[in-house]
Amino acid sequence: MVIAAIHQPQYLPYLGFFHKLAGCDIFVAMDNVQFQRRGVQNRSKIKTKQGEQWLTVPVCHCTRDEERINEMLINLEQPWVQKQWGSIITNYSKAPYFDRYAPELQDILNREWTYLCDLDMTLIQWVMDQLQIKVPIVNLSTLNVEGSKSELLINACKAVGADTYLSGSGGRRYMDLEAFDAAEVKILWQEFDFPTYKQLFPELGFIPYLSILDTLFCWGPETKMFLAPS
Repeated sequence: MVIAAIHQPQYLPYLGFFHKLAGCDIFVAMDNVQFQRRGVQNRSKIKTKQGEQWLTVPVCHCTRDEERINEMLINLEQPWVQKQWGSIITNYSKAPYFDRYAPELQDILNREWTYLCDLDMTLIQWVMDQLQIKVPIVNLSTLNVEGSKSELLINACKAVGADTYLSGSGGRRYMDLEAFDAAEVKILWQEFDFPTYKQLFPELGFIPYLSILDTLFCWGPETKMFLAPS
């Protein structure tokens, strides 16, 4: 059995994203699909003493209706790196593992980025390295596959030699299960219950679904224990 996870690139995504990658044999990054405005492809949440706060990478929107993720340009006229790094230091400098991860993270953010997708994928790979997730990554744009929705997922699986697709539980609402069955591609459903761990600003209570940075800074290498199958 060869298991594929197929997902749009996201900006410093939450723990469940990496739980899915830890459960697959190959990760197909859907880099050439529609960019979602006000989605999580260019932003993620952190915890502050006031509550949740977005870290946002500003992008340049084009005039046409369809904006593909791998075409999105970062808006270099805005000093987003300085602003984000200031927020990260303010809210996480006292976290137990901040000093372990901050230098490399700052180095990545400070590089001269043009395309959002390149930044997203570099950060995803960096987190995978920290969590020892050794899974090859293939960009969908390199596979020369067509289709939409379930057909695209099936064709991508076949293109990378996967006979099984690992889906989040939300896929039950929109996937054509009969099409997968007809194509002889099995479906595995990701089982992920967000774990609780010691966060900063405990007076606010535990806040789930934050950027992976929250888990790394607070829990360090032990984050790997949250990646094991349920």
